[in-house]
Amino acid sequence: MSADSRIERLASVLVDYSTDVQPGQLVLIESSPLAAPLVLAVARRVMDAGAHPQTRIAVDGLTETLLAHGTDAQLEWVNPARVEDYERADVRMVFEAEFNTRSLSSIDPERLALAGRARERLRDRYLERAAAGELRWVITLFPTYSAAQDAEMSLAQYEEFVYGAGRLDEKDPVGEWRRFGEDLTRLAEWLDTKSEVRVISNGTDLTVGVEGRTWIPCDGKENFPDGEVFTGPVETSLEGEIHFSFPASFQGRMVEDIRLRFKGGEVVEAHAARGQDFLDAMLAMDDGARRAGEFAFGMNEAIQEFTRSTLFDEKIGGTMHLALGKAYPESGGQNQSALHWDLVCDLRSGSEVFVDGELVYRDGRFLPGTY
Repeated sequence: MSADSRIERLASVLVDYSTDVQPGQLVLIESSPLAAPLVLAVARRVMDAGAHPQTRIAVDGLTETLLAHGTDAQLEWVNPARVEDYERADVRMVFEAEFNTRSLSSIDPERLALAGRARERLRDRYLERAAAGELRWVITLFPTYSAAQDAEMSLAQYEEFVYGAGRLDEKDPVGEWRRFGEDLTRLAEWLDTKSEVRVISNGTDLTVGVEGRTWIPCDGKENFPDGEVFTGPVETSLEGEIHFSFPASFQGRMVEDIRLRFKGGEVVEAHAARGQDFLDAMLAMDDGARRAGEFAFGMNEAIQEFTRSTLFDEKIGGTMHLALGKAYPESGGQNQSALHWDLVCDLRSGSEVFVDGELVYRDGRFLPGTY
């Protein structure tokens, strides 16, 4: 199958399945010029559905310029046009397509935190509308040389990886995602009845309270590709230690070998082999940054390689991830923060997971008959 046909199939899945675009709706499309083939394909599909595409195409280097040279007041300014976009849109699509994934690596973490705090209210409103069913959204990635280099692949290899992870080479991608979603839904419904999860692995012994919280099956409706089940853990429940075996990518920075210790749900010790200053700055962003807003299992077996893209890495089959900061309202999580940073832990070797004291998961797999 040619790359062009896969772009067309991706556009079809995003419009017809992930966001279910309907006639008359306003569809906000955000990306960079590098994703022009996908932007055009999606815009055509949106128009075919009788809806109205509105594009926001970012200029390379503009964010870096603002963060490097803007005053504090300029960093804290929120464009009213963005507020209006988020209030009026029925659907929002974001296509990650960066010229340079490390363009913000030299920016002072304090300035990144300042800009993040300023936009917290905007993100809260966005999530509020989504939780109320007023706004549907999806984030995907368009393969670029920069992302391929992060993954240590050629562009052709990376395209194969990206489209394969989305099941776009299958005869019926939507059917595949629906079947996968049914399995994830069964797992989520089973976890909904549980109170506590304990993860034991290399350098990890972490207990997480989930009683009364809702587990969300992710089947390609908000991330594409997708493949996880997540919840918002009880804010004061986390106890123990966790070692994130994969490097953590965030805002153009790579932080390696993160080790956290939780007490009463709060990070009380945090260490990194590389990027300690950045880790400390993110944890100090606000009161909620030291608590977890998300706990999840990665379940997409079509993703096995670590590529330094959180969109893919947090879905790797046989992993779990924890997000520091903001909780998603639909999960029942209540933690508030300008931060939401997903950190991924590989469980494919030497791991056990206990749910309410019962062994249910070993070496990256739920045991047969568990749910």
